[in-house]
Amino acid sequence: MWRLILENFRQLIAASVERYGNRTAFTLKEGKGRYRDISYNRFGEDVRCLGQALLSRGYQNQPVAIIGKNSYQWVLVNAAVQVAGGISVPLDKELKYDEFLECLIRSEVKAVFYDKKEKENVEKAVASGLTKVEEAFPLFGITGDKKEETIFDLTGYGSALLGNGETGIDDVEIDGNRTSVLLFTSGTTSQSKIVMLSQKNIVSNVDSVMLLNIIREDDTNIALLPYHHTFGGTGQWVMLAAGARTVYCDGLKHIQSNFREYGVSVFVGVPLIVETLYKRIKKTVESKKMSGRVMALRLMTRGLDKAGIDVRRKVFSGIQDALGGHMRMVVLGAAAADPECIKALNDFGITCIQGYGLTETSPILSAERPDHLRSGSVGLPLPGIEMKIDMPDDNGVGEILAKGNNIMAGYYGNKEATDQVLEDGWFHTGDLGRRDKDGYFYITGRKKNVIVLRNGKNVFPEELEQEVSQLPYVLENIVLGVPDGGDERDPVVTLKLVYNPDSFPGKTSEEIYDLVKNDVEKINDTTPPYKRIRKIMVTDEPMIKTSTGKVRRFMELQKITEENA
Repeated sequence: MWRLILENFRQLIAASVERYGNRTAFTLKEGKGRYRDISYNRFGEDVRCLGQALLSRGYQNQPVAIIGKNSYQWVLVNAAVQVAGGISVPLDKELKYDEFLECLIRSEVKAVFYDKKEKENVEKAVASGLTKVEEAFPLFGITGDKKEETIFDLTGYGSALLGNGETGIDDVEIDGNRTSVLLFTSGTTSQSKIVMLSQKNIVSNVDSVMLLNIIREDDTNIALLPYHHTFGGTGQWVMLAAGARTVYCDGLKHIQSNFREYGVSVFVGVPLIVETLYKRIKKTVESKKMSGRVMALRLMTRGLDKAGIDVRRKVFSGIQDALGGHMRMVVLGAAAADPECIKALNDFGITCIQGYGLTETSPILSAERPDHLRSGSVGLPLPGIEMKIDMPDDNGVGEILAKGNNIMAGYYGNKEATDQVLEDGWFHTGDLGRRDKDGYFYITGRKKNVIVLRNGKNVFPEELEQEVSQLPYVLENIVLGVPDGGDERDPVVTLKLVYNPDSFPGKTSEEIYDLVKNDVEKINDTTPPYKRIRKIMVTDEPMIKTSTGKVRRFMELQKITEENA
């Protein structure tokens, strides 16, 4: 383990280049059976060249947007913008045109680097005359009627400048405390806030994660979480700091074959990914009528593990093979994970570490430790970060507050919203949680999600959602307080459940509803009367989600309320 103790990305990149040199930083697929390795030395040189080009074009202190799928080019542009003293504006590639345009306007972007799928939207936005965009560069080569200046041309241009003695990139003064990244929070674009993060914010978070010693030099990471998501973006910086190799997925339906193809040993992701993988494994085990045997082996290996004998990977080698044969660790965040799924994967020899954080905190606040996993917990605060429970109730539940070098400066152009969440250096997360006697934190819900009944009782929807998610046919579910007859003061605890059609072959929609209702009534029997689900909505249509798989609660509530009006 080594510490960074750095304040900016240029220092981080230089430290990684010096330490890892010719080790592979990225492996890129260039065709069937053809791959290209990018070393740490090559990455450092590419960043320097592109950074010099951006500097010469006048992008120091200017916002530069990046939109596209995860790729080496995405990482390269982001790093180059940072070392040139610019401001990165990562955008979600799933944005519709109007949302994309508004993001460009609100963040006052001067240049855009884009994926080929975004070409039409970028050209339309630039032509609108409503933005401050002066130049746009494809992340990949695009053929058309005219030659376009791509990222490769720009990097070559920077290389030529350096060759001619123009080395201003080496002298750029980087203020680690200045805003260097603008990130849009999830939500509808007009309502979303723009988080201002500095290089020091993110680098300090990378340093805190490094102290956990969970990522190794010999790891191969597959970049699944979108880079525009701060968990994915910071996660990539951690991989570079740790000396790991990064590869890219051909699409979620190819994820298991990619695990095998690259020998993936670790990834940063959201619970939806591992829960989907676990359901596939579970279905295979059940189809072979081996559930009882697998559970017996899990209990046996747990006992041996407590005695210091770890044979999990050997005993469950078949399951390991299904995940590529090298998977050793998964770092999860962004949403609560199914405890049974996490327990099972840990039993199979794959360490699942659950973390917690927000965009405003760069993002990681807490995480489990590999040798101290606690079911349902999001672990202990990371080194250098303070967390506390504000105004706990009789059950110890209150709002989680955090303090540290990773906390944002505020929301861009929104002092009122900033003042609401930052107080004396403490950030109000808006999340409700509790802390046990050993200091481990547990998330109980979002303040905004709490359903306040007319009698004053509080219902935490996440608790009910966790129970419902245990039903074998459930793909996703959400519990909301839907106004009764339009009266927002009298919400009805309502469940919307998306089922897997394959679980009900030959069943009518009425029969499916009755089966679901029967299962929900069993859950209600174990729940205090005021918490019980009063209304059920059953569908096989996916819910409205963000690009990272989070259900958009407010939009779902709006939709249900309108349907019931």
